[in-house]
Amino acid sequence: MVSPAETIRGVRAGAIAFEDGVVALSVAPAGDVDAALAAALGEAFERLFRGGWQPAELHRVVARRGNPLQADIVADAATNAAEAAGLIDPRWLAQAEELPRAVRSSDRFNLLDAQLDLLLELGRLPPIEVLIPPPGTAASARAANTGDDRVLDRVRALLAKAESTDFPAEAEAYSAKAQELIARHSIEEALTARDRVEVVPYAKRIGVDHPYEGEKAGLLDAVARANHCRTVWSPEFGFSTVFGFDADIDAVELLYTSLLVQANRAMVRDEPAKGKARIKAFRRSFLVAYSVRIGERLSEATRHEIEQHTDLLPVLRGRDLQVREVMDRAFPNTVRARGRRVDSLEGWESGRAAADEAELR
Repeated sequence: MVSPAETIRGVRAGAIAFEDGVVALSVAPAGDVDAALAAALGEAFERLFRGGWQPAELHRVVARRGNPLQADIVADAATNAAEAAGLIDPRWLAQAEELPRAVRSSDRFNLLDAQLDLLLELGRLPPIEVLIPPPGTAASARAANTGDDRVLDRVRALLAKAESTDFPAEAEAYSAKAQELIARHSIEEALTARDRVEVVPYAKRIGVDHPYEGEKAGLLDAVARANHCRTVWSPEFGFSTVFGFDADIDAVELLYTSLLVQANRAMVRDEPAKGKARIKAFRRSFLVAYSVRIGERLSEATRHEIEQHTDLLPVLRGRDLQVREVMDRAFPNTVRARGRRVDSLEGWESGRAAADEAELR
């Protein structure tokens, strides 16, 4: 008689069909099956967590597959890993604690199906760049900066107002003030850090949701470049890795999220009433134009702040080189993305107009 562990190995190796494996596990002793699945999933999660995957990232990749049971399994695994670790980075722990959970009941057959399918999916995921030390390793020495927190809180408040208003002029004013604060704070941070050798670039992965992932990744890249950061888009996982200094990366994430909210609101408001293909072309073209125009506006605002500190140009250039070097070490074989197609003049013009409404001076 084939044991549950042997059945699981057979399915993973392709020697046993997936459906046959689920049936075999469903009629085997429940205690043996649960132990074998728990052991296999535990090994898979340990490999991925040690291989650079953070709780929020792994949860997001699995949740995108549409099975809430599997997303809950990831959340439980992250919590268990955090609780079992003697050493844990507080950022890793915070992600594990904040993962959403959907309380859902399921019969045993569906649960076995979800667990086995998840095990196969986890086996396909490769190691990625370690950005936060995994559980059981030394926590990062990077400390929180209360000054950064205060500035970012002010930026959050301004962007929340920009998102909530129905008046373009108000949204423009709030967003413009937010970008001015971001650019000024980045310069001040560079001034105070130029004599601190230990200050180094960092990286953070930011999820980019479908639909129109490529176009949204283009918006994130435009925001990042205007704020002294660089991005690498990983379409197979649905996230971009943003490289830069801490204050800049945090600001990029805030600004990108807010601008995406504003873009979606304007896009729905202006899109044509009929025709699925026409709406799809409109939205893609809208987001391409919006990203280009936002990039122009953000860069203008950043240049304006830098002009007030021309003596800092060598420091800023040096920081830009550091960011580029860190990115090249992490991704030595990147491929430049192709330009996005614009199939709707109506969408292009509407996207640029919407970007002007969210003008950042």
